[in-house]
Amino acid sequence: MAEISFDDFLKVDIRVGEVIRAEDYPEARKPAIKMWIDFGGEIGERKTSAQVTAHYDPASLVGKQVMAVVNFPPRQIGKFMSEVLVLGLPDEKGEIVLIGPDGKVPLGGRMH
Repeated sequence: MAEISFDDFLKVDIRVGEVIRAEDYPEARKPAIKMWIDFGGEIGERKTSAQVTAHYDPASLVGKQVMAVVNFPPRQIGKFMSEVLVLGLPDEKGEIVLIGPDGKVPLGGRMH
């Protein structure tokens, strides 16, 4: 893997947001969930879809704080425009587990 500089790292804007709405995305090629995430006043609400159905259903995501890259350009995912990239890690089967803070933190907080 190529090394990056600290300045490169600073270009990636990773923030905490709270899922305020979630629904199944049956039109996706692989099972996915659409999420609307509130990042607070500076960024506001953004939407995304993620292949996280092995560990989550839409109802379990509402109210959950998650980490996401907020400065990628929007990306068309089927008929849905994804505006952020939620972050996660694969479990032992390769299924994604979302990354978030241990306790409640203010929305929009930037990862250091």
